[in-house]
Amino acid sequence: MPVPILRRIGVAPPRDMPRGASHERAAVAACASVRAVTRRRMCRRCVVALGARLACTVLAASLPLSSPAAAADTAVPAPLTLAHAVDTARAGNPGLAELRARADALAAVPDQAGAMPDPQIAVGAANLPLYAFDFDREAMTQLQLGVRQTLPFPGKLALRERIAELAVDVAVHGIAELELALVADVKTLWWELAYLAQARTILDQNERLMRELVAIAHAKYEVGRGLQQDVLLAQLELSKLHDLAIRLEGRESAAWARLGALLAWPPGTRASLPADIPAALPRLRGALALRELADTRPRLAALASRIDAAERGVDLARRERYPDVDVSAGYGLRGGGRDDFASLNLSVSVPLFAARKQHRAVDQKRAELLAERHALADEALRVEAAISAARADFARARDSAELFGTGIVPQARQTVAAMLAAYQVNEVDFLNLVRAEITLYDYEMQYWEAIAQANQALARLAAAVGSEEVTQ
Repeated sequence: MPVPILRRIGVAPPRDMPRGASHERAAVAACASVRAVTRRRMCRRCVVALGARLACTVLAASLPLSSPAAAADTAVPAPLTLAHAVDTARAGNPGLAELRARADALAAVPDQAGAMPDPQIAVGAANLPLYAFDFDREAMTQLQLGVRQTLPFPGKLALRERIAELAVDVAVHGIAELELALVADVKTLWWELAYLAQARTILDQNERLMRELVAIAHAKYEVGRGLQQDVLLAQLELSKLHDLAIRLEGRESAAWARLGALLAWPPGTRASLPADIPAALPRLRGALALRELADTRPRLAALASRIDAAERGVDLARRERYPDVDVSAGYGLRGGGRDDFASLNLSVSVPLFAARKQHRAVDQKRAELLAERHALADEALRVEAAISAARADFARARDSAELFGTGIVPQARQTVAAMLAAYQVNEVDFLNLVRAEITLYDYEMQYWEAIAQANQALARLAAAVGSEEVTQ
């Protein structure tokens, strides 16, 4: 090994090495010097490495270990079918589980709202002399026992219980509505990933074909039958395919992240999709049948329950003008052979300020009832608009997919095959051949994009109607 190279890597040449020594002896001496320096450097690094290992050991001991059961819960199926993705979202989505827990909490409210107020028990001493604390000194001294019960005006408890039951119905309908939206989001993302998978496959096929075109153009150029610009053009289009592949990978990573959040997967988890993506598109049911199905949508049912609860609220506000009755009974125990006392009391509140309190409460509940009715009417219009928009999107995407699948794509493939054969005999310009190939993979990607858009529109239609039975 030459001396300058030894000095570049930080190793001094041996002092006793003769100037005219052979290359073999110089290499042996250099290797020995390198090993010595390496051992010294490794000794210095051992301390650092030992400290790093110790820190990692302490850190690992402080972290919780993942159990095999937890690893099994996050197991991702291969491949991930659409049905399995929907089932996984329904079973493990945290937002859906939150609404279920809230509905369970509200289910315990009706019994509380319809229960009578708790009675009160009182124990005390009356007329006890302070100077002697003697129960027998004064005739009016007595030990008192009492009980008190509030009796709500008839009908109030039943109305409060019914309002609480309707709140439970609203919560249950909210769970069903969120499940519809969740399923629609999962289907939308799954079909986006299906399109990206097909686009990546098409891109790989066209990349292989483009490489073949580069090889053909280069071979023709070497024998003097082609142009250099053909080779450069083919390489440019190949680079464009690489750029498109990078952009597709970015979209795919973002889609997997959003889908994983809906399925409650750990961050960064991905799965494979089935190799055979269904391309057949169904036929929709009639517009009248879809509107009839939409009448039972959970969102509309929830608003109907809110209207019912608001009507009960108006009735309850009217009954609040009538006071509750407080009934109390007491018993006075006197000593010294004197007679005991008994007492019974009835008390009611006097609505002196009813014009500013109870009457205004009735006005408030009436306004809330009117607001709920307007909300139902507005939501019905929104549902109708969502159904119409989803039907239009599905029809457009289905017609586009049929046009590409039965006409445009087959014709483009035939064109590329014919132009490729003609190019090899110098009957077609290379630029036109490349353009035809680019057009072909663009049409193929548009075909699968139309299929994905049709199925996404179908998912939105099912969510708008509130039922999966939207096809014939």
